[in-house]
Amino acid sequence: MTVLKTTIAIFTVLEVLNILTLYFNPGTKMGNGVGVFKAWETSKADPPMHQFVSYLVNWVAGTKLIFIALLIVLLFTADQSTMTLTVVALIATISSFYWRLNPIIKSLDRAGEIDPAGYSRTLGVMITGFIGMLAAALLWTLIRSL
Repeated sequence: MTVLKTTIAIFTVLEVLNILTLYFNPGTKMGNGVGVFKAWETSKADPPMHQFVSYLVNWVAGTKLIFIALLIVLLFTADQSTMTLTVVALIATISSFYWRLNPIIKSLDRAGEIDPAGYSRTLGVMITGFIGMLAAALLWTLIRSL
């Protein structure tokens, strides 16, 4: 298995664990469950709001499931150039976290709406780690192909 495929496989396993968390234990504070948001518990006091929030959580899980299924197909069928472009696409799309999601979670963290406090930083470091892992695999592959 190439470095790119191994890296994508590791990322896929981690994302599958997150999907399972979102589907079967969304309120946990582990595995990127939404229990870190105090609003998760607050929403339970308003059943229509909690249904809406639960819908969105399951929508995110379903969206992740779609792209993970596509990554699995690529792992088994794609050639080297397609795998390289897949990693470029993953880096670009995962980086979008810093555009929209990171400012929101940092704001919530500052307002005391995240438990544990500082989780926005932990999440940012984790996302940076994913991007770094993918970028390192991409760089390794490009250097070896010269």
